[in-house]
Amino acid sequence: MLTVTVPDTDLRDRLADFNDRVELVVWDLLDPLPAELAERVDLVQVGHYWVQPQRWRRLYELPRLRYVQLPSAGFEHALPLIPAQATVCNGRGIHSAGTAELAVALILASQRGLVEAIDAQRAERWHNPELVSLADRRVLVIGAGSVAQAVAARLRPFEVDLTLVGRSARDGVHGIVELPQLLTSAEIVVVTVPYSAQTHHLLNAPALAALPDGALLVNVARGLVIDTDALLAELRSGRLRAALDVTDPEPLPAGHELWRAPNTIITAHQGGNTTATYPRVAALLRRQLEHLLAGEPVENVVGPGEGRSATDQRP
Repeated sequence: MLTVTVPDTDLRDRLADFNDRVELVVWDLLDPLPAELAERVDLVQVGHYWVQPQRWRRLYELPRLRYVQLPSAGFEHALPLIPAQATVCNGRGIHSAGTAELAVALILASQRGLVEAIDAQRAERWHNPELVSLADRRVLVIGAGSVAQAVAARLRPFEVDLTLVGRSARDGVHGIVELPQLLTSAEIVVVTVPYSAQTHHLLNAPALAALPDGALLVNVARGLVIDTDALLAELRSGRLRAALDVTDPEPLPAGHELWRAPNTIITAHQGGNTTATYPRVAALLRRQLEHLLAGEPVENVVGPGEGRSATDQRP
């Protein structure tokens, strides 16, 4: 029987039909597990406390640990904190729906002047400007993974001219080498790529300068994908607009210039922070358990470990 820890009773209850094949233990990584239980743990499902790295030390108290399942698509924060023998799986797909919803909401809020409309409402002022539609805009989605695909699926009904950019060119996706040229005609840019050495400051000063006047930059990926200083220069000049769910630094400290940048909307990394997360975490963990019980490779492997099934790895 597999022994799997889950962060809360909600997830345990969603997987109750596995109880005859999997020992599901609620554990938030705060207190140590009893020694006899710790020796049995095969897989740990991390909860949304992944931003508290002090909890991760408990993973080193699990001698049999073979899998760590993350709730996030991003994993660069986790790899240095997880025992080397454990295979790390990210949460690719879990937050795609929620993040895509927010990306579209940020685009519409900016295009249709909703911030200004709310300000006018509070001032009891009738504010009726002609604004640029989302329809007919040239939208460039940087990224071609699950979040990008979810964003694209939600944008198509808005009658936009949609282009996706991935690491390599394939059917329906342009290669990243084409990005400099594609930026020159993009009226709206949505950033969905994971953070890595290759995407660090992908949108730097020259890239931002290539965008046409009035372009909107939407970031639902990671703050470090954009050069904050270069973006601030463009925002201060009034040449570009921004809608940011992620920032560098993050959390954005009080007094930071981004808070006051013109033509800018900021949300506090809310993309995947919705009720849509819970059933999707359960669905992914369900698939992983089915793979392990069948002796099959798991999904979404992003880190060290041999990726074998837990049954294959038993001493």
